[in-house]
Amino acid sequence: MAILKVFTNKNDGNLAFHVGDEISNVKSNRENLKDKYSFSFENLRYMNQVHKDTIKVVDKSSDFLIDDCDALITNEKSLPLMVMVADCIPILLYDEKVGVIAAVHAGRNSTFLNIASKTATKMIENFNCEAKNIKAILGPSIQKCCYEVSQELATIVETSFGKQFVNNRNIDLQGINKKQLNDIGINDIKISDYCTKCSGDDYFSYRKSNKTGRFAGLIELKD
Repeated sequence: MAILKVFTNKNDGNLAFHVGDEISNVKSNRENLKDKYSFSFENLRYMNQVHKDTIKVVDKSSDFLIDDCDALITNEKSLPLMVMVADCIPILLYDEKVGVIAAVHAGRNSTFLNIASKTATKMIENFNCEAKNIKAILGPSIQKCCYEVSQELATIVETSFGKQFVNNRNIDLQGINKKQLNDIGINDIKISDYCTKCSGDDYFSYRKSNKTGRFAGLIELKD
């Protein structure tokens, strides 16, 4: 089972329509990805992400823009899924054995709502995936070195998830997502160590500048 798994970067341009960029620029940037990464651009499905835990199963009859949603799942070939971020964690989930993929937007709120493990659970329940066969990739995002929150939020994280995910007022979203996936039996997890805020300037970062573009995680089942 061939699966395309890609994280774009700043060189690929801004891929979001909602950040003040010219629509023609965004369309051009998205279309350029088709040639660079060889994915089925004409079938691309993406989300109006709202930092909650709504998960949608999509097929070729689904709208291109899925509203009020933070995770997409499909078992259809040539139907790429896209998650857009600028510090939040773009998570790609896939089961090569059954042929099911998912794209997940795991910001702070969605992480607190267990979106990654809920998405994987939906893959298991809807498509007979097994946790042991599901693999996860957590792409570039803001890391615990730079993700500082209020003391109130840091306390909530310590109380809800454990002291190991808090260092003063910095929280470890990657660690929380990993634990949530581990807890349902998913252990094949790759986590990027690239911090979008401090590792360099290869990716858009909202913490660096709240007027910024979005890069993307893309995943597609190939023919």
